[in-house]
Amino acid sequence: MELKDLYRDVILDHNRNPRNFGPLADASADVEGYNPLCGDRLKLHLRMADDRVADIRFEGEGCAISTASASLMTEAVKGRTRAEALDLFQRIHALLTDDAATDVETLGKLAALSGVREFPARVKCASLCWHTLASALESTSPEPLPAVSTE
Repeated sequence: MELKDLYRDVILDHNRNPRNFGPLADASADVEGYNPLCGDRLKLHLRMADDRVADIRFEGEGCAISTASASLMTEAVKGRTRAEALDLFQRIHALLTDDAATDVETLGKLAALSGVREFPARVKCASLCWHTLASALESTSPEPLPAVSTE
Protein backbone atom coordinates (compact mmCIF):
# COMPACT_ATOMS: atom_id res chain seq x y z
CA MET A 1 0.00 0.00 0.00
CA GLU A 2 1.34 3.42 -0.93
CA LEU A 3 1.68 6.12 1.69
CA LYS A 4 -0.94 8.21 -0.15
CA ASP A 5 -3.45 5.36 0.16
CA LEU A 6 -2.52 4.86 3.81
CA TYR A 7 -3.02 8.57 4.41
CA ARG A 8 -6.49 8.52 2.90
CA ASP A 9 -7.60 5.30 4.61
CA VAL A 10 -6.27 6.16 8.08
CA ILE A 11 -7.64 9.72 7.99
CA LEU A 12 -11.07 8.51 6.85
CA ASP A 13 -11.19 5.73 9.44
CA HIS A 14 -10.18 7.95 12.37
CA ASN A 15 -12.54 10.72 11.25
CA ARG A 16 -15.52 8.36 10.96
CA ASN A 17 -14.69 6.43 14.14
CA PRO A 18 -12.61 8.68 16.37
CA ARG A 19 -10.88 6.87 19.21
CA ASN A 20 -10.93 8.29 22.74
CA PHE A 21 -13.67 10.79 21.90
CA GLY A 22 -15.70 12.17 24.79
CA PRO A 23 -15.35 13.54 28.30
CA LEU A 24 -12.92 12.23 30.90
CA ALA A 25 -13.77 12.22 34.60
CA ASP A 26 -11.06 13.27 37.03
CA ALA A 27 -8.83 14.82 34.37
CA SER A 28 -5.57 16.41 35.50
CA ALA A 29 -5.99 19.01 32.74
CA ASP A 30 -8.74 20.22 30.42
CA VAL A 31 -7.22 22.39 27.71
CA GLU A 32 -8.96 24.00 24.76
CA GLY A 33 -7.50 24.53 21.32
CA TYR A 34 -8.97 26.63 18.52
CA ASN A 35 -7.98 27.17 14.91
CA PRO A 36 -9.53 30.49 13.80
CA LEU A 37 -8.55 29.87 10.17
CA CYS A 38 -11.03 27.02 9.74
CA GLY A 39 -13.06 26.98 12.96
CA ASP A 40 -11.74 23.70 14.38
CA ARG A 41 -12.33 23.53 18.16
CA LEU A 42 -10.88 20.92 20.45
CA LYS A 43 -11.06 20.26 24.17
CA LEU A 44 -8.39 17.87 25.37
CA HIS A 45 -8.81 15.98 28.64
CA LEU A 46 -5.63 14.53 30.12
CA ARG A 47 -5.10 12.41 33.22
CA MET A 48 -1.52 12.02 34.39
CA ALA A 49 -0.30 9.40 36.88
CA ASP A 50 3.34 9.14 37.92
CA ASP A 51 4.43 11.42 35.05
CA ARG A 52 2.70 9.13 32.54
CA VAL A 53 -0.35 9.77 30.36
CA ALA A 54 -2.80 7.50 32.17
CA ASP A 55 -5.73 8.50 29.97
CA ILE A 56 -6.52 11.06 27.30
CA ARG A 57 -9.73 11.96 25.52
CA PHE A 58 -10.94 14.78 23.30
CA GLU A 59 -14.13 16.54 22.36
CA GLY A 60 -14.97 19.17 19.80
CA GLU A 61 -15.80 19.82 16.22
CA GLY A 62 -13.39 20.00 13.35
CA CYS A 63 -12.60 18.93 9.86
CA ALA A 64 -11.70 15.34 8.99
CA ILE A 65 -7.96 16.00 9.33
CA SER A 66 -8.31 17.68 12.73
CA THR A 67 -10.52 14.90 14.12
CA ALA A 68 -8.37 12.12 12.69
CA SER A 69 -5.16 13.69 13.99
CA ALA A 70 -6.64 14.02 17.50
CA SER A 71 -7.81 10.40 17.41
CA LEU A 72 -4.40 9.16 16.25
CA MET A 73 -2.65 11.32 18.84
CA THR A 74 -4.69 9.99 21.75
CA GLU A 75 -3.88 6.42 20.76
CA ALA A 76 -0.19 7.23 20.35
CA VAL A 77 0.42 9.04 23.64
CA LYS A 78 -1.69 6.98 26.04
CA GLY A 79 0.68 5.20 28.40
CA ARG A 80 3.72 7.27 27.46
CA THR A 81 5.73 9.39 29.83
CA ARG A 82 5.52 13.17 29.63
CA ALA A 83 8.97 13.28 27.99
CA GLU A 84 8.01 10.62 25.43
CA ALA A 85 4.78 12.47 24.57
CA LEU A 86 6.67 15.76 24.13
CA ASP A 87 9.25 14.02 21.96
CA LEU A 88 6.45 12.62 19.81
CA PHE A 89 4.97 16.12 19.55
CA GLN A 90 8.30 17.41 18.21
CA ARG A 91 8.56 14.54 15.73
CA ILE A 92 5.02 15.10 14.43
CA HIS A 93 5.64 18.85 14.21
CA ALA A 94 8.69 18.12 12.05
CA LEU A 95 6.71 15.61 9.98
CA LEU A 96 4.02 18.21 9.25
CA THR A 97 6.30 21.17 8.57
CA ASP A 98 9.65 19.88 7.31
CA ASP A 99 9.94 18.26 3.89
CA ALA A 100 13.20 16.71 5.07
CA ALA A 101 11.57 14.83 7.99
CA THR A 102 13.13 11.40 7.86
CA ASP A 103 11.68 9.20 10.59
CA VAL A 104 8.35 8.50 8.88
CA GLU A 105 8.94 4.75 9.06
CA THR A 106 9.23 4.79 12.86
CA LEU A 107 5.87 6.52 13.41
CA GLY A 108 3.52 3.66 12.54
CA LYS A 109 0.00 4.89 11.74
CA LEU A 110 1.04 8.45 12.58
CA ALA A 111 3.03 8.41 9.33
CA ALA A 112 -0.30 8.90 7.59
CA LEU A 113 -0.18 12.53 8.76
CA SER A 114 2.76 13.15 6.41
CA GLY A 115 0.22 13.48 3.59
CA VAL A 116 -0.98 16.74 5.13
CA ARG A 117 2.26 18.44 3.96
CA GLU A 118 0.80 18.37 0.44
CA PHE A 119 -1.93 20.73 1.67
CA PRO A 120 -0.15 23.59 3.51
CA ALA A 121 -3.44 25.22 4.54
CA ARG A 122 -4.33 22.03 6.45
CA VAL A 123 -1.15 21.72 8.53
CA LYS A 124 -2.74 23.77 11.32
CA CYS A 125 -5.73 21.40 11.25
CA ALA A 126 -3.48 18.40 11.85
CA SER A 127 -1.29 20.12 14.44
CA LEU A 128 -4.04 21.71 16.58
CA CYS A 129 -4.42 18.69 18.87
CA TRP A 130 -0.64 18.29 19.22
CA HIS A 131 -0.18 21.90 20.34
CA THR A 132 -3.08 21.45 22.73
CA LEU A 133 -1.39 18.33 24.09
CA ALA A 134 1.85 20.25 24.68
CA SER A 135 -0.13 22.88 26.63
CA ALA A 136 -1.88 20.21 28.69
CA LEU A 137 1.40 18.48 29.51
CA GLU A 138 2.94 21.79 30.53
CA SER A 139 -0.04 22.67 32.73
CA THR A 140 0.28 19.40 34.67
CA SER A 141 4.05 19.50 35.08
CA PRO A 142 5.37 20.02 38.60
CA GLU A 143 8.35 21.89 37.13
CA PRO A 144 8.91 24.02 34.01
CA LEU A 145 9.28 21.99 30.84
CA PRO A 146 11.92 22.67 28.19
CA ALA A 147 10.76 25.08 25.50
CA VAL A 148 8.58 23.41 22.90
CA SER A 149 8.53 24.81 19.37
CA THR A 150 4.94 25.59 18.36
CA GLU A 151 5.60 27.43 15.13
